[in-house]
Amino acid sequence: MCGIVGIAGTGPVNQRIYDALTVLQHRGQDAAGIMTAHGNQIFLRKEAGLVSDVFQQRHMLELRGNMGIGHVRYPTAGNEGAAEAQPFYVNAPYGIGLAHNGNLTNAGEQAEVLWREDRRHLNTASDSEVLLNIFACELQRLGTAQRLAPSAVFAALQSLFRRCRGGYAVVALLYGHGVVGFRDAHGIRPLVMGKRETPRGTEWMLASESVALDLSGFTRVRDVEPGEAVYIEADGAMHAQRVAPQLPITPCIFEYVYFARPDSIIDNISVHKARMRMGDKLADKIRRLRPVHDIDVVIPIPDTSRTSAMQLAESLGVLYREGFVKNRYIGRTFIMPGQEQRQKSVRTKLNAIELEFRNRNVLLVDDSIVRGTTSAQIIDLAREAGARKVYFASAAPAVRYPNVYGIDMPAAAELVASGRTDEEVAAVIGADWLIYQDLSDLEAAVRHDKANVNAFDTSCFSGEYVTGDVTPEYLVRLQADRSDSAKAARRREEVAGAAGSAGGPKALRVV
Repeated sequence: MCGIVGIAGTGPVNQRIYDALTVLQHRGQDAAGIMTAHGNQIFLRKEAGLVSDVFQQRHMLELRGNMGIGHVRYPTAGNEGAAEAQPFYVNAPYGIGLAHNGNLTNAGEQAEVLWREDRRHLNTASDSEVLLNIFACELQRLGTAQRLAPSAVFAALQSLFRRCRGGYAVVALLYGHGVVGFRDAHGIRPLVMGKRETPRGTEWMLASESVALDLSGFTRVRDVEPGEAVYIEADGAMHAQRVAPQLPITPCIFEYVYFARPDSIIDNISVHKARMRMGDKLADKIRRLRPVHDIDVVIPIPDTSRTSAMQLAESLGVLYREGFVKNRYIGRTFIMPGQEQRQKSVRTKLNAIELEFRNRNVLLVDDSIVRGTTSAQIIDLAREAGARKVYFASAAPAVRYPNVYGIDMPAAAELVASGRTDEEVAAVIGADWLIYQDLSDLEAAVRHDKANVNAFDTSCFSGEYVTGDVTPEYLVRLQADRSDSAKAARRREEVAGAAGSAGGPKALRVV
């Protein structure tokens, strides 16, 4: 999962892209990058690390221009760190930079086609570079008129959609012309559009979540529709067109469970309200299973479970308390590369407030249970703090299958619920009782009457992949590529240095 942003403005965009990336930092902590265009140069800064570490004042001063794109990366494939930091860049045609959130399910196949038929060299194993080169190749086929007409952009993207499968949201910078955004035909990955009027004209912004628009003073206009492309020219003219056949909208339900910030609105659905309804549904299930329960206190595992836990406690009429203090300078353990690093981080990330646990039957609430290691250690913390019994509730159903659309759930063997019953999972993590959300209840909690969404991608819970092209053979290959052991091997082999081609309209200036 990654965070992306693109701005076509009437003044410098570097600071606004930086600010947007800081509020999208939860979507990726491995690397960050910004690309801008000014005069006859494109400026690029990208590196491993958090946004605040990657961009210093000297870098920001160099990132000149009224148009730009940004990216925060969390690795699902390929190498970690600087080698595959985005945006990526190719110098022909025009000079194109691209940032991407998601995963192509046919990236390997298209990489071979790019080399064999299009004669394009790829410098990394990233599917984002595949997307970039397909877009560049299809634009090149249409000719290189001095002014890039919207019809040419949309025609190139129609060809790209025919070639690319999977879940993806993309922003691209076309040197001297404008900013492009598009979203996969199923709407799996999010992309929202905002607008701001200034004395010098209209500014447009594209981002993974609406919270990025809020911070910069942009008004949310709407979500980019699945299979739709948006082209914003340098003068502020905005063009939008469907470039793929209309399919049922099936956004990733895990966005609402875990990834998105609660103050975001995705596909016209409030993440905060969806999580409130998850809490209500969990409370209903607890009442069904144990009408006379002995829960003394509900305690959330910070931060994403707070909303659900608070609502659950209110619905049950049970005390709600904050029982864990979080060290905010430790990254999200779910998206940390490597199981060993995730394990080490839990006790440095959370500390229990003993007074809230001592001699109580405690219900811990988390957004989900993935590998189970974090859950087990948190339950140990609760027992060490004096809890009499420790129950555990998950606002999401059991994660039993890998996600192939941009979430790091590569190997079924790494998922604690894979091949286990709920009771067996409870035994593994050490809970006295484990309550999972039912999938039908989760879908009902996220669904909203004002949103044109009737179904979701629930593949990590159901094993049903909405793109229809995920085979057992593909999952075996994915496991080999994305397992912790495979990532560790790549980290040992990684050669330092920025990815992407050198060159540019006059020059690509890496700052």
